[in-house]
This record gives sequence, C-alpha cells and structure tokens, in this order.
Amino acid sequence: MNKKHIYSLLPILLMSLLLIVSGCGNTGTNTPATDSTSNANDTDSSAIETPSESKDKLSIMLDWYPNAVHSFIYVAQEKGYFADQGLDVDVQMPADTNDALKLVAAGKIDLALSYQPQILLARGENIPVRSIAAVVRHPLVHLLTEANGKVKSPKDLETLTVGYSSIPLYEAMVRTMISQDGGNPDKMNLVDVGFDLIPSLASEQADAIMGGFINHEQLILEKEGHAMKSINPVDYGVPDYYELVLTASDTGIEAKKDQLTRFIKAMQEGQKYVTEHPEDALNILLAHENETSPLDPEIETKSLNILLPLMNEESQPFGSQDASSWENVRAWLVQSELIPDSVKAEDAFINLEGE
Repeated sequence: MNKKHIYSLLPILLMSLLLIVSGCGNTGTNTPATDSTSNANDTDSSAIETPSESKDKLSIMLDWYPNAVHSFIYVAQEKGYFADQGLDVDVQMPADTNDALKLVAAGKIDLALSYQPQILLARGENIPVRSIAAVVRHPLVHLLTEANGKVKSPKDLETLTVGYSSIPLYEAMVRTMISQDGGNPDKMNLVDVGFDLIPSLASEQADAIMGGFINHEQLILEKEGHAMKSINPVDYGVPDYYELVLTASDTGIEAKKDQLTRFIKAMQEGQKYVTEHPEDALNILLAHENETSPLDPEIETKSLNILLPLMNEESQPFGSQDASSWENVRAWLVQSELIPDSVKAEDAFINLEGE
C-alpha cells in the first residue's frame, strides 16, 4: 500500500479511536459510586447518588478519640447527611491533641474540633483560626472532688492539693474560682499531674482535680466506686464558655465558605437524629470506636445524657454562637493575662448560615 493511500485512511482511523475512548468514558461516569457510610436501607436513592469523585471533599480532625460528643458526626456520615449536601467527609483522630489547630491553620485539614478559649489563645499567638459553630454550649470541665471530702466550695482548697492537667487555662480557672469564693489561690498546692487526673484523685494524692470532664472522668470515678462532687466554674467567676467548637482557618473559610456551610447543615441533621434517637446514635458511634481506645457503652450512654442538654438550645439552631459569649471569654482571658488585649472577639468566630 502506498503512502498516499495510508494518509487518506488516517481521518477515519482517528474518528474510530475517538468513538472507542468516548464510549469507555461514558461507561465509567454512569456507574454510581458506592458510599459505605450511607444508610443501607436507602436502596432507592443509591442509584441516583452523586459519584464520590464529584463531591466536595472535607477533612475534620476530632479533639480526642471518638466518644459520645462526636455522635452527630458519625450519624451524619452513616445516614448520608453529608452525602446529601454533596460532601465527602474524612474524619481523623489527632496524633497529638495540641496539633489540630496548627494543622487547620496550615491548610493540612479543613476543620477541627477545639475549645472556645483555645481559639482565642491561638489568635493571641497569631494562629489564624476561627470558630464556625458551637458544639457544646457550656463547660464540661468542672472542679472534681470526693463528695464527702474536705472541699465544700473552692475556698476550701487553701492549703490543699489540686491536680491539674498541664494546661495554663485550668490553672486560671481554679484560681478564679478560689478568689471569687473569698479564698486566696496562692495558698493552694497546685500540682501538674498531666493525664493522671483519675489516679491522682482516686489515690488521694490530690484533694481535687481541675481538667476532668463531667461526662468522662467523673463518670469513670463514680463507676470505680468514688462518690463525686463537681463544682461548676461558671458558679465562681469563670465565664460560661463553649466547651467544644468547630474550627476552620481564616483562609479556609474564605475559600470554602459554601462547603463549610453545607457541613453545618449536615451536622445539624445529625444532631437532630441523635436527639430523637439517642440509642441508635450511640450504636452508630460504637461501630466507629477506635481500637486503641475502646468505649464503655454504659459510660457513653450516661455521657450522652449529660451532653444533649448542654449541646442543644431551644431558641437557637445547633451550632449558633453569641457575640456576647466570645466577648466575655476574651475579657476573662485578658484579665487572667493569658492573651493580649489586642485579640478581638469578633475575629475569633463567624456564624455560617445553617438551618
């Protein structure tokens, strides 16, 4: 065959090749992706589900290992609420609880669960993170002591030993509580016990601990046979802060505001389901427990009963934040010399539209 005849066949060969490639591409895009976190009963919707490749990917880092407070996230995954919002959400555990905000600020992850005072402390260190939703609206960290012990109120801590978990915020909290109760905080014996809060109190090495959660450490101590007394810091001068908040970076909010807003809508659906079906929600959570940190169903059930009234606010949608709360916490942190006065409350949070 001469060269002239070969060149005349090239257009036909190219058109045939394009048709073959086009056919292969259509076969791939028409096959729906399987979403392992969707509700197994929703078989009718799986045929029209958006392929995961076309969903917006978001990553979120928990504040700790999965436990009752995270139920709304796993429910939103399992029930397909994230998928309904066009989101593919990757839930991660922190290797170090101090890393989450820095990873968010660096753009390594999109979202992190953190604490309201911690956001203001971070901004005081020029870490550009901001809360986009309140998750737990009131403090879970209380002053914990034996119910029949020496401590009836914070001023009784004068000359006694208080164990705390290495965090300056907790030192400021207990000092405020003692002062507000008419005592002298300089007379207490404050001991850094790290993560050994439970052993330090159970073994009577400390008369009280600051940094323990009423939905975790208190429940564990009670299960071990210790009658506990918890003293709410809000009753003694510490502002009523948001224990847990959902955090993003300044640049992340600007770049992904729509995706983050859809995340909040999905998490609101998740929290609604948790509130209406707490037993089923806990079963979903337990299916996602981390093997290195197994969950006690009894503890998590009691924890969720404590959490729900502190997470839900009848007059406001789940996640909403009040400017007055941020200003009160900011003022207390400035007074406690934990942040400079240059840190502004309005820079530390934003309400994205939810319900």
